[in-house]
Amino acid sequence: MKNNVKFTSKLRYWFDQTMAAGTGALIGWLGIISLVIIMVFGAIISVTGLTQADGEALTFAEAMWESLMRTLDAGTMGGDTGWMFRFVMLLVTLAGIFVVSTLIGILSSGIESKLDELRKGRSQVLEEEHTIILNWSPSIFDVISELVIANESRRNPRIVIMADRDKVEMEDDIAAKIDDLKNTKVICRSGDPTDLTDLAIVNPNASRSIVILSPDAADPDSSVIKTILAITQNPNRRTDKYRIAAEIRDIHNAELANIVGGDETQLVLADDLISRIVVHSSRQPGLSAVYTELLDFDGSEIYTITAEQLAGRYYGQGCLAFETSTLIGLVTTDGKVELNPAKDRKILAEERLIVIAEDDDAIEIKGLQNSIDTSMFNAARTDTIKPERTLLLGWNRRAPMIATELSRFVAPGSVLTIVADTPDLAGKTAGIRLASDNLTLDIRNANSSSRAEIRALDPLSYDHILVLGYNEDLDPQPADTRTLVTLLHLRQVAEEAGRRSSVVSEMIDVRNRELAEVSKADDFVVSNKLVSLMLAQAAENEFMSRIFGSLLDEEGAELYLRPASNYVQPGATVDFYQLTLAGLMRGETVIGYRQRGVSADDRRLGGVKINPVKSQKVTFSEGDQVVVLASNG
Repeated sequence: MKNNVKFTSKLRYWFDQTMAAGTGALIGWLGIISLVIIMVFGAIISVTGLTQADGEALTFAEAMWESLMRTLDAGTMGGDTGWMFRFVMLLVTLAGIFVVSTLIGILSSGIESKLDELRKGRSQVLEEEHTIILNWSPSIFDVISELVIANESRRNPRIVIMADRDKVEMEDDIAAKIDDLKNTKVICRSGDPTDLTDLAIVNPNASRSIVILSPDAADPDSSVIKTILAITQNPNRRTDKYRIAAEIRDIHNAELANIVGGDETQLVLADDLISRIVVHSSRQPGLSAVYTELLDFDGSEIYTITAEQLAGRYYGQGCLAFETSTLIGLVTTDGKVELNPAKDRKILAEERLIVIAEDDDAIEIKGLQNSIDTSMFNAARTDTIKPERTLLLGWNRRAPMIATELSRFVAPGSVLTIVADTPDLAGKTAGIRLASDNLTLDIRNANSSSRAEIRALDPLSYDHILVLGYNEDLDPQPADTRTLVTLLHLRQVAEEAGRRSSVVSEMIDVRNRELAEVSKADDFVVSNKLVSLMLAQAAENEFMSRIFGSLLDEEGAELYLRPASNYVQPGATVDFYQLTLAGLMRGETVIGYRQRGVSADDRRLGGVKINPVKSQKVTFSEGDQVVVLASNG
C-alpha cells in the first residue's frame, strides 16, 4: 500500500537524516548557507547599484567579496558609508554572526567528541611486531614487567592492552604500579576481546605474540576460550600462525581450549601450575626460587636453539659443550619435549636443544670437555623414601588439586591433615580424588589462624607444613594478612620449642612476600606472580608450556634439590664441569646449586644459583644442595 506522504514531510525527513550524519554534514550545511547569503546579497548590491557614499558601483564578484568579508568579520563594516549600503551590510554581518558562531560551536563539539573518542581508546592500532595483552587482572602488572625486561634488546618494542575498562584508568594503574617501562611503550584500548570488531582495533594480524589473561568474571575460562576462537577463526585472520599464551583456571576446560587454539595456543593452567609447584616446594623447600629463576627474564631463562653443531653427539657430551649455558633436554622432530634424556642418547640435526642461558645471544658452544677431574666425586647414594606427615592450613580452590598431586609422590602410609574453617569443608573435601592409596586424608574443621588451634595440632610433629590463603572468601590483601598471622603463630611455636619446622606458604600478592619473610618460613610460592611469569615466557617461547608441563609431570624428569655431598666430598672446591659430570654419571642433569649460607640476595632466591659459569670454582659446605633434573625421587 502506497503512503501519501507530503513533500514537506519528505524534505524534513531528508534534512533530519543529513543533520544526523555528524560534524562534517553540519559544516557542509553551514557552508551552503554561507554561500547562499553571500550570493544573494552580492546580487542585491550589484543589481541595485548600491555603493558607499564616495565609492564606485560594484560588480557581482566584488559585491560577493564584500559580503564574504562582512560575513567572516563583523568589524569590517566599521568603515562603511551611505545608509542604504550600511543597512544591507548590517544584514549580511548579522547573518555572518549566526553562521560563524554556529560553526565555532560545531567545531568545538566535534573536537570534544573526537577527544572523548580518543580517551575511550577506540582508535585503530597501527603497530607491527607488538605484544598484545587481552583482558585485565591483577597479574597484568607482572606480565608487563617481565615483557619489559624481555624487550630490552629489541628495537621500539610495543605492548598493546585491550580490556573492558576505561583507557585512562588502565594507563593510570600501569603508571602507578610499574616504575620504569625502559624502552617499551604501552598502548591501551578499551573494548571487548571476544568481539571481532573490537579485536581488530589492536591489529592482531601484525602482532608478535598475544597474551590472554583470565578476567575477573563469573566464568573466566569461557571468556578466554571465546577470545581464542575470535582470534584463530576470524575470517580476516592472517595466514601465518599466531603465538598465543592463554590462562585457563579449570583444568577441565583445557581440552576445549586446545581444540579451539590448536598448535597456535599455549595454555597456562593456572591452578594446576600453582598446585604442582606448591607440592614440589613443600617437599623440597627452596624449589620455588628455582622455578622463579627459570620463569622470569631477570637472570637465566629457557631457550630453544637448533642442534646442527651437536648433531651426532651424545646428550652427555652436549651438556659439557657449553660454558655459560646449560643443556637440559631436546625437542624432537615431532615437537615432543625430552628433559634429561639418557647421556648416551644421540642428538639429531633436525632436533632443537633446550638450553638455560642469560640471553639467547649468550648461547655459545665452547667445545667438548674430555678431561675432567673425578677425584673429588662421592659415590652415588639412593635416598630412602619414607612415609610423610603433611599439615595443610587454610583452604582455596587449589587445595583438592594439591592433595591429588601430593598423593602421586609420597610413600605408602603417608597422611595429609587438612585444617580450615571454610564453610562446608566436609562436602568440599569429599570430592578429592587421590592418585594413589599411598596418602590418607585427615580432615579437621578448625580455625587455622588461631594460636590455640595451631598449638593443639602439634605442628612440629609434621614433616611438612603448607599454608594456603583463603582467597575464595577474601580479597588478596585480607587473605594474605590471614596467612601472615598463621605463619607468625607457627614461628612462635617453633621458637618456643627451640626447633625448626618445614613451612611453605602460598602468597597471593607478591608485595606481601617481603613482609611475610619475618615469619622465617622456608619457602613462599607467590601464585599470581608465577602465573604471570609463565604467561610472559609462553609469549616469547613457543615450547615453554610443553617444557614446564614436562617439568611438573610425575612421569617425566623433575627438579630436585639434593645434598651436594651426594656428588662431591664436603668442603671440596670444584668447578661446574665436574659437578655436571657427577650428575651425568647418576643419570641426572645438574642445572645449579643452593648454598645455605647465602640467604640475603637482591632477588630473594635464598642462595639459589642457576646456570653458573662452568669454569668457576665453588666450595660446597655441609647443608649445601645441588639442583638437578632427574627422572625419579
